[in-house]
Amino acid sequence: MSFETTKKLSKKDLQRVNWRYLLAGQIGWNYERMMSIAYTRALLPALEKLYPDKSERKEMLQTQLQFFNTGPHLATLIMGIDLAIEEDEGIKSKDTIIGLKTGLMGPFAAIGDSLFGAIIPTIMGSVAAYMGLEGSPIGAVLWLILSIAIVFLRYPLLFIGYKQGTKLVSSMSNTLKAITESATLLGITVVGALIPTVVNAKMPLEYKSGDVVLKMQDMLDQILPAMIPVLLVALAYWLLGLKKMNSTRVIWFMMILSIVLYNLHLLG
Repeated sequence: MSFETTKKLSKKDLQRVNWRYLLAGQIGWNYERMMSIAYTRALLPALEKLYPDKSERKEMLQTQLQFFNTGPHLATLIMGIDLAIEEDEGIKSKDTIIGLKTGLMGPFAAIGDSLFGAIIPTIMGSVAAYMGLEGSPIGAVLWLILSIAIVFLRYPLLFIGYKQGTKLVSSMSNTLKAITESATLLGITVVGALIPTVVNAKMPLEYKSGDVVLKMQDMLDQILPAMIPVLLVALAYWLLGLKKMNSTRVIWFMMILSIVLYNLHLLG
């Protein structure tokens, strides 16, 4: 698809659309059509310029208000491609736009939610929590700075989508996949490294025979250092995989288990 046409949208128009979404990307969120209101509201200034005819504008607004839900951090990429197609084809692009949004919102949701909704908060939250336990606020400050930086890093996405058009989907798919996989691996590594430092659990059992003292914790450390913390984390992950089990119930279970094992002198 070619986009070499007379441009109807100025840079100012694109900036206005961009900021309307960046500042209110979750406005009007609902369980029926989810992000469609915020998406359409952001596009409204551009649609008014692209469709001076009120009947065409109404038709396209109804099209844009159909169900839409994706990763909020990457939604402006879809917006940029959307605007490029509409600017090129006008009202004839209605079916194309429906197919575009339907086809991209799923993959972009998987990438965006994994990267920005799970991996980055997991890494930064773990680092901030550990540094907080050590009495340092630097981790929380770094997390705040990164969150602000992400907002500004999202700014050029709409312009990239607008300039590249549908070519962006094929050209960036492998890159986004590689970034997501690398970030996932980093997140798992960070969480694994934090287990023996954040989870403080030891077995206080001792066996005494004359002058000989055999400590159970020393034996476990020879088999696998930090075995107890690793087993507790593994138990928590296993519990989260059970039906009707959620994080709140797992927290209560681990609290009760800790109290019981401590009073039985099995954990210290």
